Amino acid sequence: MLQNEWMTEAAIIHGCIEMKQTAQQHLYDKYSSKMLAVCYRYAGSRADAEDMLQEAFIRVYGQIHQYRGQGAFEGWILRIVINTCINHLKKHKKFSTHVDVFPMADYLSKDEQVTSFIESKEIVECIRSLPVGYRTILNLFAIEGYTHKEISGMLEIEESTSRSQYMRARNLLEKILIKRHLIHSTQIRQRS
Repeated sequence: MLQNEWMTEAAIIHGCIEMKQTAQQHLYDKYSSKMLAVCYRYAGSRADAEDMLQEAFIRVYGQIHQYRGQGAFEGWILRIVINTCINHLKKHKKFSTHVDVFPMADYLSKDEQVTSFIESKEIVECIRSLPVGYRTILNLFAIEGYTHKEISGMLEIEESTSRSQYMRARNLLEKILIKRHLIHSTQIRQRS
């Protein structure tokens, strides 16, 4: 087949089902950067994110025959990527339901709005600085849109644990964002 015939999503899927390397490469080229960003939110390092991505695409290639065309293909890939990230964290014992608990008195109020002056890249870095349990639940609930019930099933924890970890993660993230913003603001004023 000619190179440009592989450009449609249907042709890529069909080619991957037939295990054609060209189709697999097109699939990887089309979705890898976006899915690496997802892995990066769950991973502790870029190397971990790349391992998660590699494992996820192996699963995508192996399960692509199960895609029935219901819903967006990218959403189907995303679910595999997220499940791979979670399985990777569990397998390497990087996820624990027992996360350090910080005194609630240390958290700043929810009324303080800081996200408006912070770039999204910085927010992602702040999320990545959270303990892995907090980071995982925050990603699943706030970014991926899973319910606490779904998260409890995925992570094999109580629904109440998911809720409390999410609240702690959100509060800690807010504290980190405010602290980084204050430091950043101070550095800018000192340069002026």
